[in-house]
Amino acid sequence: MNTRERSELRLSPAELRQRIRTGEFHGNTSGLAPGFVQCNLAILPQDWAGDFLRFCQANPRPCPLLAVSENPGDTALANLGNLDLRTDVPSYRIFRDGQLVDEVDDILEHWQDDFVTFALGCSFSFEEALIAAGLEVRNVTQNVNVPMYRSNISCQSAGPFAGDMVVSMRPFVAADAIRAIQICSRFPAVHGAPVHLGDPGQIGIEDLQKPDYGDPVRIDENELPVFWACGVTPQVALEAAAPPVAITHSPGCMLVTDKRNAELAIL
Repeated sequence: MNTRERSELRLSPAELRQRIRTGEFHGNTSGLAPGFVQCNLAILPQDWAGDFLRFCQANPRPCPLLAVSENPGDTALANLGNLDLRTDVPSYRIFRDGQLVDEVDDILEHWQDDFVTFALGCSFSFEEALIAAGLEVRNVTQNVNVPMYRSNISCQSAGPFAGDMVVSMRPFVAADAIRAIQICSRFPAVHGAPVHLGDPGQIGIEDLQKPDYGDPVRIDENELPVFWACGVTPQVALEAAAPPVAITHSPGCMLVTDKRNAELAIL
């Protein structure tokens, strides 16, 4: 990790968002602004928001809802901090009719007055708890984006929204995997306990070194791959539903909020 990256670790959420807003910071946000909640985003026209809300409620593991726009067109989520949804994510994905058409640094030119924003819990929040417990989180150690895979675990459909779960993976030795399960069970608002560990073939993953999103990480001979439900899952559902327009974060590029991770823990 270089000096600039080390300095970014010490930034407050507001300072990090300012750097993102001005184009000074690009890339994944794992490990940054420690102590604060990071969110996945899904932004849809109002006519599609009701079905998407039902999809999230039916699938709380991959789609744990933390906040929803109070009114269509709102460019902030008041309970998450003084932020601008149009500029404060390092990279956004634009979907049209279910197809990914662009990745952009801000969505000022794409914003619509009928947009409804959904903020979903992110695994980067529980990574901090794992590290605090003395467990190595490999993607953080290697300074890369967490590997994410399309699985064969079906989500419950809601209206036009359907699809299989995307999962993120972190390797641990068996004893540490058990500890990780115990820790993450306290954080249901950010995906909770893992959904699978061990043989990736059982959930439809052929090659751990070829993630669908993010970067591969080293897996040592004595380690088990441990899989969590992932907030990229809504992107698969958006592809299936094919709304005329939808916007999400790019995988690993999260909205960093002023909400503290500790507020999400079940004691």
